[in-house]
Amino acid sequence: MTQTTYEYQDVEGGSPIKMWTRGVPVDDKAREQLTKAAKMPFIFKHVAAMPDVHVGIGATVGSVIPTKGAVIPAAVGVDIGCGMMAARTSLVASDLPDNLAGIRSAIEAAVPHGRDVGRGKRDKGSWGDPPPAVVDAWAKLAERFGRIVAKYPRLKNTNNLVHLGTLGTGNHFIELCLDTEQRVWVMLHSGSRGVGNAIGTFFIELAKQDMRKWHINLPDQDLAYFPEGTDHFDDYVEAVEWAQDFAALNRRVMMMHVLDALRSQIAKPFDAECEAVNCHHNYVTRENHFGENVLVTRKGAVRAAKGTMGIIPGSMGAKSFIVRGLGNAESFDSCSHGAGRVMSRTQAKKLVTLDEHIADTAGVECRKDEGVIDETPKAYKPIEAVMAAQADLVEIVHTLKQVVCVKG
Repeated sequence: MTQTTYEYQDVEGGSPIKMWTRGVPVDDKAREQLTKAAKMPFIFKHVAAMPDVHVGIGATVGSVIPTKGAVIPAAVGVDIGCGMMAARTSLVASDLPDNLAGIRSAIEAAVPHGRDVGRGKRDKGSWGDPPPAVVDAWAKLAERFGRIVAKYPRLKNTNNLVHLGTLGTGNHFIELCLDTEQRVWVMLHSGSRGVGNAIGTFFIELAKQDMRKWHINLPDQDLAYFPEGTDHFDDYVEAVEWAQDFAALNRRVMMMHVLDALRSQIAKPFDAECEAVNCHHNYVTRENHFGENVLVTRKGAVRAAKGTMGIIPGSMGAKSFIVRGLGNAESFDSCSHGAGRVMSRTQAKKLVTLDEHIADTAGVECRKDEGVIDETPKAYKPIEAVMAAQADLVEIVHTLKQVVCVKG
């Protein structure tokens, strides 16, 4: 390996890997997974790994996979269009109440979150009776969804309308944050919810079936792909683009409901249109790099073209950053999507105590129970080290610290 702004790794029989990981831990299994992806014959130039890189299903989370002539559904994953939205309000810290529990409760009441499925019970993370704003928003997506369902009827009975404007579980969150000037921000993280998961799962399995049918051997079956020019390729691109639009709209609807909840708790009128950002970090798109048109799959990575605004959140209790892309061609104009895990969810539950979690989330109005140990700060890489490793990918515009965090 040679050192530049990134680590360079040759891959025998494949394309090289460029890794912006100086000063941050990288698991050997993540390196192995990156190597398998780099061996796919349609990789364009190289695979780029971001500083938050860690093992994922199919492809490494924190990777940028540029391809020509094919797309790998598992490299996008099942949380299609997962991403971030942030809006700066005209409020400042002194406008907030001393006790933030009421704000957290109001947000939790306004946005369905979590998952609780039982016989005869409605999942608490979905709408029982979607409000008019959600129904109106769904109307923007319904016609295109109908065309997808006409080809693949099994996608009809999925959580689509009832999940629009809902948070989900896992690492999805809604936060109230303060920047260094004590201005109040609302930040949230979610994706295409149940319907996106169904689309991703369905097409990943379809790609695996195609590989078996064509007797194509893969370094990992999760790297099953659709060649460009096939019906399944076109149908997947249509479905994934729809799911990405659902995800972006999902965040906008949630943001509207969170701001309404905030207004119910704070009498002072405020504006919330300042510096709004809405960006994906699990998606595929067509872009031009090194003078050629390619498909770029970002799995746990954000577009950081020159001047493009993005969001890089830390864990519960850590800092988050609003950034501006520097347009680094070698990273395919990309940056990390967060801190990245150093512990699996199972490891975190075994290794981190509740007392440690409570101490690490001091000063944040959030859940402090066993159910969120898998999302505790110690489960993630230090966000400061992650930011230092990608100083040539983005510049920091605002540094945020959360004061309220709602988890699913």
